[in-house]
Amino acid sequence: MTELIHPPVDTVGGPHQTVSEEHLDAFVAKNLDPIDFDGKKVVLIVPDGTRSCPLPLIVRTVHKHLIDRVASLECVIALGTHSYMEPDEIERWFGVEPGGLEAAYPGMTIVNHEWDDPSMIVNVGTLTAEQIKELSEGSMEEEVPVEINRRVVEADINLVLGPVFPHEVVGISGGNKYFIPGCATHEAIDLSHWVGALIGVEDMIGKPGITPVRAIINAGSELIPSSRLAICMVVQSGSGELEFAAFGTTEDSWAEAAKVASETHVVYVDEPFKKVLAMMPTRYDDIWTAAKGCYKTQPAMADGGEVVIYAPHVTEVSEVHKEIYDIGYHCIEYFTKQWDRFKDVPKGVLAHSTHVRGAGTYDPETGVENNRIKVTLATQIPPEVCAQVNMGYLDPDTIDIEQWEADPEVTVQPNAGEILYRLASEKA
Repeated sequence: MTELIHPPVDTVGGPHQTVSEEHLDAFVAKNLDPIDFDGKKVVLIVPDGTRSCPLPLIVRTVHKHLIDRVASLECVIALGTHSYMEPDEIERWFGVEPGGLEAAYPGMTIVNHEWDDPSMIVNVGTLTAEQIKELSEGSMEEEVPVEINRRVVEADINLVLGPVFPHEVVGISGGNKYFIPGCATHEAIDLSHWVGALIGVEDMIGKPGITPVRAIINAGSELIPSSRLAICMVVQSGSGELEFAAFGTTEDSWAEAAKVASETHVVYVDEPFKKVLAMMPTRYDDIWTAAKGCYKTQPAMADGGEVVIYAPHVTEVSEVHKEIYDIGYHCIEYFTKQWDRFKDVPKGVLAHSTHVRGAGTYDPETGVENNRIKVTLATQIPPEVCAQVNMGYLDPDTIDIEQWEADPEVTVQPNAGEILYRLASEKA
């Protein structure tokens, strides 16, 4: 086994700063030049289009400093089990005109994480039930095989290039999350997401440090035999401006970026929200991803409050995870207190359901479910489908944004999904 690379962590920028292209180039050169990339198989792991990120800038800069040194350079889009990005979507995401990838990034192959192709998946080991029990702080006790993208496993060096945000499953996203779930398959993804669901979205989201889910992800990623380095970034939501970057191992660079993200991407409010219009950007193309507008608002919602997910471009709940149409959106007790009924549903789907619906209770004797907040979809999904999945419906054409903004009972959140809202009374 090749000796793993463990460079000292280095940073540039800071909270609410702007890192220029020149400063980024100097930072990348300073940190990549001493690393032994020469003659190595190198894989870059990057986010898909559901994240704000100056992707062309960072990939172009890294490509420039590596392409003449490495034996091969591949770029894997860390989808988890999101939909594969189409060729035209990849071109836009990497900032090129149609047919322009080779000219912009000569010698580099760009591919989706092929989670649906068994030939591109490698089992790197198993996390035992005892390990899972310890890492999850007793939430679960279940063995899980760790399956990772073949390109990642067979690389000499993996270099993650991605942003860090508050996250509903792991606390703060990024780092080794680009391997699990980013380059993993259902079993590891489902288990980690279910642990997050058992803990609860309002307790987990934005939580700094090594959460139980982060501990599981780190342990699974350590089974990958190659070096894992990262440039973890904090990006201004919406504009894509780079505020901060850290280079080091996936653990060290993430830790530095997470500190900044927990400051820049969390907004504390004095009074709980009664009603929120979460305006979702088009980078979220189904409710599976657009639900981030609800996750990020839940901790600041008043009991009985309502989140309206406003996404007129969205036409379906999930392109990939069709089970959600059958089970709908419910609180965690709805599933745990009827486990025999739901035990065969992928845990990742159950977790997504509970993350969106949020806190609540379920009485199996009466069949009554009480949810802390209401969630309403203002999309192209028809009312009968909204009812089928236990969500409210509102015709997006009836929404006058200016009217909603003028209503003191309503909080309108443009570009929702990346900034986390919490009550000021919770601030340490």
